[in-house]
Amino acid sequence: MAYKIAVMAGDGTGPEVMVEAVKVMKAAEAKFGFSCDYTEFDFGGERYMKTGETLPDSAVEELRGFDSILLGAIGHPDVAPGILEKGILLKARFALDQYINLRPVRLFPGVETPLKDKGPAEIDYVVVRENSGDLYTGTGGISMKGTPNEVAVQSAVYNRFQVDRCLKYAFEYARKHGKKARGVGKENTLGLVGKTNVLTYIYDLWERAFNEMGEKEYGDIRRDYYHVDACCMWMVKSPEWFDVLVTGNMFGDIITDLGAITQGGMGLAAGGNINPEGVSMFEPIGGSAPKYTGQGVINPLACICAGGMLLETLGEEKAANAIEEAVKFVTANKMKSMAAGRMGHSTSEVGDLVAEKLADL
Repeated sequence: MAYKIAVMAGDGTGPEVMVEAVKVMKAAEAKFGFSCDYTEFDFGGERYMKTGETLPDSAVEELRGFDSILLGAIGHPDVAPGILEKGILLKARFALDQYINLRPVRLFPGVETPLKDKGPAEIDYVVVRENSGDLYTGTGGISMKGTPNEVAVQSAVYNRFQVDRCLKYAFEYARKHGKKARGVGKENTLGLVGKTNVLTYIYDLWERAFNEMGEKEYGDIRRDYYHVDACCMWMVKSPEWFDVLVTGNMFGDIITDLGAITQGGMGLAAGGNINPEGVSMFEPIGGSAPKYTGQGVINPLACICAGGMLLETLGEEKAANAIEEAVKFVTANKMKSMAAGRMGHSTSEVGDLVAEKLADL
């Protein structure tokens, strides 16, 4: 099988971690008998400063012709915040209808967590974040700007179609990848994270749809509900309670960053912007880390794990599992720290270690 992969290395340390992700993916190709054809795109801060382009419509159409997209990082210190994020990341997500943001929260062996007495067995769950609606639609505006009477409105917007398709993905994911399915629990559980006691319109819609779908189609999956503030508390105190969580765009943005720090930081956090019927995009969650650019000290594991997620979504599950196992071996046995400059190895050496272990599995 051959796949067409669009590569957007982006800004800062993005190109450095991208090299290592592709290195490991190529090792997986050699071991598991498939191939990837990589096409590079230079969208990011440097191109924007030269041309004024972020992600033109013509590029979006070109990206539709690929099987998947791997992104390094977006964010340039000489470009005002929001320009690249909205012009590249959000544009790609919305234009390609990547309506699921998938964020595994897994602590790998040998990685420190700030949570006392918690280890890999306790920090092992997944967040399904709706990725096309909520406050991110930009619905709203500003009137009387710059005056004492200035008014700013930004509305959270959802329709039933958006909610239903996200919930369906989450239920199916829980059925296939929940703790019972993985042999580490007695049942597969999907928890809805909302705020039904205050956001009585939007999360009433979410909760009704959640229970209706669960009762009609997913009686084999246990359903839980968490207010988002309580969820944040339990993510710190008792993360072992969670299996698969599903939530809206804004809450998902917040709780996935909290989850990232509990799994050892942004250097290990990978995510996918997924269109199950179209082209998906995978990325490390951390930013471009411009202060480390060109030094060869940045941790590439999040981008490597993003490459593994990409392959899993394409159906290469054996390769994806092997990448994760190789990463776990390296974190447990080869690295002194996950922090930039303190890993005990350079960026390229960490990539080499993962690729070598993958070949030996």
